Amino acid sequence: MQEYANDVIDTVQRSCDQAGVPAPDIVTESGRAMVAHHSVLVFDVIGADQMRTGRPPEPVEEDAHPILRELDVVRETIAAGHLEEAYHDAVQLRDEAASLFALGHLDLPTRARIDALFLHCCAQIYEGVRRLDPVPEDLAPLETELSDTYFGNFSVFQSAPDHWAVDQLFPLMPIHRLDEEPTRRAIFADLTCDSDGKMDRFIDRADVKRTLELHAFDGKPYYVGVFLVGAYQEILGDLHNLFGDTDAVHVRLDDTGGYTVEHVVEGDEVSEVLSYVQYDIRALVERMRRTIEQAFRDGRIDLDDSTRLRRRFEDGLRQYTYLAHED
Repeated sequence: MQEYANDVIDTVQRSCDQAGVPAPDIVTESGRAMVAHHSVLVFDVIGADQMRTGRPPEPVEEDAHPILRELDVVRETIAAGHLEEAYHDAVQLRDEAASLFALGHLDLPTRARIDALFLHCCAQIYEGVRRLDPVPEDLAPLETELSDTYFGNFSVFQSAPDHWAVDQLFPLMPIHRLDEEPTRRAIFADLTCDSDGKMDRFIDRADVKRTLELHAFDGKPYYVGVFLVGAYQEILGDLHNLFGDTDAVHVRLDDTGGYTVEHVVEGDEVSEVLSYVQYDIRALVERMRRTIEQAFRDGRIDLDDSTRLRRRFEDGLRQYTYLAHED
Protein backbone atom coordinates (compact mmCIF):
# COMPACT_ATOMS: atom_id res chain seq x y z
CA MET A 1 0.00 0.00 0.00
CA GLN A 2 2.84 2.40 0.82
CA GLU A 3 4.55 1.68 -2.49
CA TYR A 4 1.27 2.34 -4.29
CA ALA A 5 0.94 5.65 -2.46
CA ASN A 6 4.52 6.61 -3.29
CA ASP A 7 4.23 5.79 -6.98
CA VAL A 8 0.72 6.99 -7.79
CA ILE A 9 -0.73 9.26 -5.12
CA ASP A 10 2.48 11.22 -4.60
CA THR A 11 2.88 11.74 -8.36
CA VAL A 12 -0.62 13.21 -8.61
CA GLN A 13 0.01 15.42 -5.57
CA ARG A 14 3.28 16.81 -6.99
CA SER A 15 1.72 17.44 -10.41
CA CYS A 16 -1.16 19.35 -8.86
CA ASP A 17 1.19 21.40 -6.67
CA GLN A 18 3.34 22.34 -9.69
CA ALA A 19 0.25 23.35 -11.66
CA GLY A 20 -1.21 25.30 -8.75
CA VAL A 21 -4.50 23.40 -8.71
CA PRO A 22 -6.23 21.64 -5.79
CA ALA A 23 -5.42 17.95 -5.41
CA PRO A 24 -8.46 15.80 -6.31
CA ASP A 25 -10.11 13.04 -4.31
CA ILE A 26 -8.85 9.80 -5.88
CA VAL A 27 -11.12 6.77 -6.12
CA THR A 28 -9.37 3.65 -7.40
CA GLU A 29 -10.37 0.09 -8.18
CA SER A 30 -7.25 -2.00 -8.61
CA GLY A 31 -8.89 -5.26 -9.59
CA ARG A 32 -7.00 -8.39 -8.69
CA ALA A 33 -4.64 -6.58 -6.30
CA MET A 34 -7.57 -5.57 -4.07
CA VAL A 35 -9.72 -8.70 -4.17
CA ALA A 36 -7.15 -11.49 -4.53
CA HIS A 37 -7.34 -12.35 -0.84
CA HIS A 38 -11.13 -12.43 -0.87
CA SER A 39 -11.44 -16.20 -1.16
CA VAL A 40 -9.64 -19.53 -1.09
CA LEU A 41 -10.64 -22.66 -2.99
CA VAL A 42 -10.19 -25.88 -1.01
CA PHE A 43 -10.61 -29.22 -2.77
CA ASP A 44 -9.96 -32.83 -1.81
CA VAL A 45 -7.92 -35.31 -3.82
CA ILE A 46 -10.03 -38.31 -4.82
CA GLY A 47 -7.31 -40.40 -6.43
CA ALA A 48 -3.81 -40.38 -7.88
CA ASP A 49 -2.05 -41.88 -10.87
CA GLN A 50 1.47 -42.33 -9.56
CA MET A 51 4.46 -42.96 -11.80
CA ARG A 52 6.03 -46.25 -10.75
CA THR A 53 9.71 -45.53 -11.35
CA GLY A 54 11.15 -46.65 -8.03
CA ARG A 55 11.07 -50.41 -8.60
CA PRO A 56 14.20 -51.86 -10.25
CA PRO A 57 13.48 -53.37 -13.66
CA GLU A 58 13.76 -57.07 -14.38
CA PRO A 59 17.22 -58.24 -15.52
CA VAL A 60 17.55 -58.20 -19.31
CA GLU A 61 18.36 -61.63 -20.71
CA GLU A 62 20.94 -62.15 -23.47
CA ASP A 63 18.22 -63.37 -25.84
CA ALA A 64 15.85 -60.49 -25.02
CA HIS A 65 14.52 -58.15 -27.72
CA PRO A 66 17.27 -55.91 -29.18
CA ILE A 67 15.55 -52.74 -27.93
CA LEU A 68 15.55 -54.08 -24.39
CA ARG A 69 19.26 -54.90 -24.65
CA GLU A 70 20.04 -51.43 -26.04
CA LEU A 71 18.06 -49.76 -23.24
CA ASP A 72 20.10 -51.77 -20.79
CA VAL A 73 23.23 -50.27 -22.37
CA VAL A 74 21.71 -46.80 -21.89
CA ARG A 75 21.81 -47.43 -18.14
CA GLU A 76 25.58 -47.73 -18.38
CA THR A 77 25.68 -44.41 -20.25
CA ILE A 78 23.73 -42.80 -17.38
CA ALA A 79 26.14 -44.21 -14.82
CA ALA A 80 29.01 -42.64 -16.77
CA GLY A 81 27.33 -39.22 -16.43
CA HIS A 82 26.40 -38.70 -20.09
CA LEU A 83 22.85 -37.63 -19.28
CA GLU A 84 21.79 -35.87 -22.49
CA GLU A 85 23.15 -38.66 -24.68
CA ALA A 86 21.42 -41.26 -22.54
CA TYR A 87 18.09 -39.39 -22.67
CA HIS A 88 18.17 -38.98 -26.45
CA ASP A 89 19.01 -42.67 -26.92
CA ALA A 90 16.26 -43.77 -24.52
CA VAL A 91 13.62 -41.62 -26.25
CA GLN A 92 14.66 -42.93 -29.67
CA LEU A 93 14.39 -46.54 -28.47
CA ARG A 94 11.03 -45.87 -26.80
CA ASP A 95 9.66 -44.34 -30.03
CA GLU A 96 11.02 -47.22 -32.08
CA ALA A 97 9.27 -49.70 -29.79
CA ALA A 98 5.99 -47.79 -30.17
CA SER A 99 6.27 -47.96 -33.97
CA LEU A 100 7.01 -51.69 -33.93
CA PHE A 101 4.08 -52.31 -31.60
CA ALA A 102 1.71 -50.34 -33.85
CA LEU A 103 2.81 -52.44 -36.83
CA GLY A 104 2.30 -55.70 -34.95
CA HIS A 105 6.01 -56.57 -34.75
CA LEU A 106 6.24 -56.27 -30.96
CA ASP A 107 4.10 -58.13 -28.44
CA LEU A 108 2.43 -56.49 -25.45
CA PRO A 109 4.58 -58.03 -22.66
CA THR A 110 7.77 -56.87 -24.39
CA ARG A 111 6.33 -53.40 -24.96
CA ALA A 112 5.47 -53.22 -21.25
CA ARG A 113 9.05 -54.19 -20.26
CA ILE A 114 10.47 -51.57 -22.62
CA ASP A 115 8.22 -48.86 -21.18
CA ALA A 116 9.15 -49.84 -17.62
CA LEU A 117 12.88 -49.81 -18.40
CA PHE A 118 12.51 -46.47 -20.22
CA LEU A 119 10.83 -44.88 -17.19
CA HIS A 120 13.52 -46.31 -14.93
CA CYS A 121 16.21 -44.76 -17.15
CA CYS A 122 14.37 -41.42 -17.10
CA ALA A 123 14.16 -41.51 -13.31
CA GLN A 124 17.91 -42.14 -13.07
CA ILE A 125 18.61 -39.32 -15.52
CA TYR A 126 16.38 -36.95 -13.58
CA GLU A 127 18.24 -37.68 -10.36
CA GLY A 128 21.38 -36.47 -12.11
CA VAL A 129 19.61 -33.50 -13.73
CA ARG A 130 18.43 -32.18 -10.36
CA ARG A 131 22.06 -31.52 -9.44
CA LEU A 132 22.69 -29.46 -12.59
CA ASP A 133 22.46 -25.68 -12.73
CA PRO A 134 21.26 -24.69 -15.22
CA VAL A 135 19.30 -27.69 -16.44
CA PRO A 136 19.94 -28.43 -20.15
CA GLU A 137 16.95 -27.44 -22.27
CA ASP A 138 16.64 -30.95 -23.75
CA LEU A 139 16.24 -32.44 -20.28
CA ALA A 140 13.79 -29.88 -18.88
CA PRO A 141 10.65 -31.92 -19.86
CA LEU A 142 11.77 -34.82 -17.68
CA GLU A 143 10.17 -33.37 -14.55
CA THR A 144 6.75 -33.27 -16.17
CA GLU A 145 7.10 -36.68 -17.84
CA LEU A 146 7.85 -38.31 -14.49
CA SER A 147 5.18 -36.48 -12.50
CA ASP A 148 2.12 -38.03 -10.87
CA THR A 149 -1.42 -36.91 -11.66
CA TYR A 150 -3.58 -36.11 -8.64
CA PHE A 151 -7.32 -36.01 -9.35
CA GLY A 152 -9.08 -33.15 -7.57
CA ASN A 153 -12.74 -32.84 -6.67
CA PHE A 154 -13.19 -29.51 -8.45
CA SER A 155 -13.48 -27.88 -11.88
CA VAL A 156 -10.72 -25.60 -13.14
CA PHE A 157 -13.17 -23.92 -15.52
CA GLN A 158 -15.66 -23.22 -12.74
CA SER A 159 -13.44 -22.18 -9.84
CA ALA A 160 -10.11 -21.07 -11.37
CA PRO A 161 -10.80 -20.29 -15.06
CA ASP A 162 -8.05 -17.67 -15.30
CA HIS A 163 -5.47 -20.45 -14.88
CA TRP A 164 -6.74 -22.01 -18.10
CA ALA A 165 -7.72 -18.86 -19.99
CA VAL A 166 -4.91 -16.35 -19.30
CA ASP A 167 -2.18 -18.51 -17.67
CA GLN A 168 -2.75 -16.94 -14.26
CA LEU A 169 -0.75 -18.69 -11.54
CA PHE A 170 -2.37 -19.20 -8.15
CA PRO A 171 -0.48 -20.32 -5.05
CA LEU A 172 -1.29 -23.98 -4.37
CA MET A 173 -0.30 -26.11 -1.41
CA PRO A 174 -1.64 -28.90 0.78
CA ILE A 175 -3.27 -27.47 3.89
CA HIS A 176 -2.47 -30.35 6.22
CA ARG A 177 0.22 -33.03 6.78
CA LEU A 178 2.60 -30.06 6.93
CA ASP A 179 4.81 -31.88 9.42
CA GLU A 180 5.61 -34.46 6.71
CA GLU A 181 8.09 -33.97 3.91
CA PRO A 182 6.39 -34.12 0.48
CA THR A 183 7.95 -36.88 -1.60
CA ARG A 184 5.95 -36.77 -4.84
CA ARG A 185 5.92 -34.34 -7.77
CA ALA A 186 2.51 -33.96 -9.39
CA ILE A 187 0.06 -32.00 -11.48
CA PHE A 188 -3.70 -31.77 -10.88
CA ALA A 189 -6.54 -32.97 -13.10
CA ASP A 190 -10.12 -32.02 -12.30
CA LEU A 191 -13.46 -33.83 -12.60
CA THR A 192 -14.33 -32.53 -16.05
CA CYS A 193 -14.20 -34.49 -19.28
CA ASP A 194 -12.09 -31.76 -20.91
CA SER A 195 -8.37 -32.52 -21.37
CA ASP A 196 -7.62 -28.87 -20.50
CA GLY A 197 -9.11 -29.34 -17.04
CA LYS A 198 -5.79 -29.46 -15.25
CA MET A 199 -3.36 -27.31 -13.30
CA ASP A 200 0.20 -27.97 -14.45
CA ARG A 201 1.96 -24.63 -13.90
CA PHE A 202 2.95 -23.50 -10.44
CA ILE A 203 4.67 -20.56 -8.77
CA ASP A 204 8.40 -20.99 -8.20
CA ARG A 205 10.88 -18.68 -6.51
CA ALA A 206 12.16 -17.18 -9.74
CA ASP A 207 10.18 -18.75 -12.57
CA VAL A 208 7.34 -21.18 -13.30
CA LYS A 209 7.67 -24.83 -12.33
CA ARG A 210 5.78 -27.65 -14.01
CA THR A 211 5.05 -29.81 -10.96
CA LEU A 212 4.12 -29.31 -7.31
CA GLU A 213 5.64 -31.13 -4.34
CA LEU A 214 2.93 -33.18 -2.62
CA HIS A 215 2.60 -35.99 -0.12
CA ALA A 216 2.05 -39.55 -1.29
CA PHE A 217 -1.67 -40.19 -1.66
CA ASP A 218 -2.76 -43.01 0.64
CA GLY A 219 -6.50 -42.98 0.01
CA LYS A 220 -7.24 -40.89 3.09
CA PRO A 221 -8.68 -37.35 2.84
CA TYR A 222 -6.07 -35.05 1.36
CA TYR A 223 -6.93 -31.36 1.01
CA VAL A 224 -5.28 -28.73 -1.20
CA GLY A 225 -5.78 -24.96 -1.05
CA VAL A 226 -5.78 -22.65 -4.08
CA PHE A 227 -5.10 -19.15 -2.77
CA LEU A 228 -5.64 -15.60 -4.08
CA VAL A 229 -8.51 -16.65 -6.35
CA GLY A 230 -10.24 -13.35 -5.58
CA ALA A 231 -13.88 -12.53 -6.11
CA TYR A 232 -14.07 -13.19 -9.84
CA GLN A 233 -13.24 -16.83 -10.53
CA GLU A 234 -16.62 -18.38 -9.65
CA ILE A 235 -18.44 -15.64 -11.55
CA LEU A 236 -16.26 -16.08 -14.62
CA GLY A 237 -16.75 -19.85 -14.49
CA ASP A 238 -20.53 -19.51 -14.30
CA LEU A 239 -21.93 -22.98 -15.17
CA HIS A 240 -19.02 -24.34 -17.18
CA ASN A 241 -19.29 -28.14 -17.32
CA LEU A 242 -22.57 -27.76 -15.36
CA PHE A 243 -20.83 -28.21 -12.02
CA GLY A 244 -22.49 -25.17 -10.48
CA ASP A 245 -21.45 -23.23 -7.41
CA THR A 246 -19.27 -24.85 -4.78
CA ASP A 247 -20.11 -24.86 -1.09
CA ALA A 248 -18.89 -21.61 0.48
CA VAL A 249 -18.07 -20.58 4.04
CA HIS A 250 -17.86 -16.91 5.06
CA VAL A 251 -15.16 -16.45 7.69
CA ARG A 252 -14.37 -13.24 9.58
CA LEU A 253 -11.06 -12.73 11.40
CA ASP A 254 -11.12 -10.88 14.71
CA ASP A 255 -8.54 -8.67 16.41
CA THR A 256 -7.35 -11.48 18.70
CA GLY A 257 -6.21 -13.69 15.84
CA GLY A 258 -9.26 -15.92 16.02
CA TYR A 259 -12.09 -16.30 13.53
CA THR A 260 -15.84 -16.64 13.32
CA VAL A 261 -17.81 -18.62 10.73
CA GLU A 262 -20.48 -16.08 9.85
CA HIS A 263 -22.34 -17.88 7.12
CA VAL A 264 -22.41 -21.20 5.27
CA VAL A 265 -23.70 -21.19 1.69
CA GLU A 266 -24.49 -24.57 0.22
CA GLY A 267 -23.51 -25.18 -3.39
CA ASP A 268 -25.90 -26.13 -6.17
CA GLU A 269 -27.83 -29.38 -6.23
CA VAL A 270 -28.10 -31.44 -9.41
CA SER A 271 -31.76 -30.45 -9.82
CA GLU A 272 -30.87 -26.74 -9.62
CA VAL A 273 -28.23 -26.98 -12.30
CA LEU A 274 -30.57 -28.97 -14.56
CA SER A 275 -33.27 -26.33 -14.12
CA TYR A 276 -30.76 -23.62 -15.18
CA VAL A 277 -30.48 -25.36 -18.56
CA GLN A 278 -34.25 -25.70 -18.97
CA TYR A 279 -34.83 -29.28 -17.79
CA ASP A 280 -38.17 -29.80 -16.03
CA ILE A 281 -37.37 -31.78 -12.88
CA ARG A 282 -40.93 -33.00 -12.38
CA ALA A 283 -41.03 -34.24 -15.97
CA LEU A 284 -37.76 -36.12 -15.46
CA VAL A 285 -39.07 -37.79 -12.30
CA GLU A 286 -42.33 -38.72 -14.03
CA ARG A 287 -40.51 -40.17 -17.03
CA MET A 288 -38.29 -42.26 -14.76
CA ARG A 289 -41.38 -43.46 -12.83
CA ARG A 290 -43.07 -44.66 -16.03
CA THR A 291 -39.89 -46.38 -17.22
CA ILE A 292 -39.46 -48.21 -13.91
CA GLU A 293 -43.11 -49.28 -13.83
CA GLN A 294 -42.88 -50.62 -17.38
CA ALA A 295 -39.77 -52.61 -16.47
CA PHE A 296 -41.64 -54.04 -13.43
CA ARG A 297 -44.65 -55.05 -15.54
CA ASP A 298 -42.32 -56.71 -18.06
CA GLY A 299 -40.73 -58.74 -15.27
CA ARG A 300 -37.26 -57.28 -15.78
CA ILE A 301 -37.09 -56.00 -12.17
CA ASP A 302 -38.90 -56.90 -8.96
CA LEU A 303 -40.78 -54.61 -6.57
CA ASP A 304 -37.75 -53.99 -4.32
CA ASP A 305 -35.61 -53.03 -7.33
CA SER A 306 -38.25 -50.63 -8.64
CA THR A 307 -38.54 -48.90 -5.26
CA ARG A 308 -34.77 -48.66 -4.88
CA LEU A 309 -34.22 -47.30 -8.41
CA ARG A 310 -36.80 -44.57 -8.01
CA ARG A 311 -35.45 -43.56 -4.59
CA ARG A 312 -31.87 -43.40 -5.88
CA PHE A 313 -32.88 -41.30 -8.87
CA GLU A 314 -34.74 -38.78 -6.71
CA ASP A 315 -31.94 -38.73 -4.14
CA GLY A 316 -29.44 -38.10 -6.94
CA LEU A 317 -31.34 -35.00 -8.04
CA ARG A 318 -30.98 -33.58 -4.53
CA GLN A 319 -27.25 -34.25 -4.28
CA TYR A 320 -24.32 -31.83 -4.54
CA THR A 321 -22.91 -31.56 -8.07
CA TYR A 322 -19.40 -32.35 -6.82
CA LEU A 323 -18.41 -35.63 -5.17
CA ALA A 324 -19.42 -35.71 -1.52
CA HIS A 325 -17.95 -37.80 1.28
CA GLU A 326 -20.38 -40.11 3.01
CA ASP A 327 -20.43 -40.04 6.81
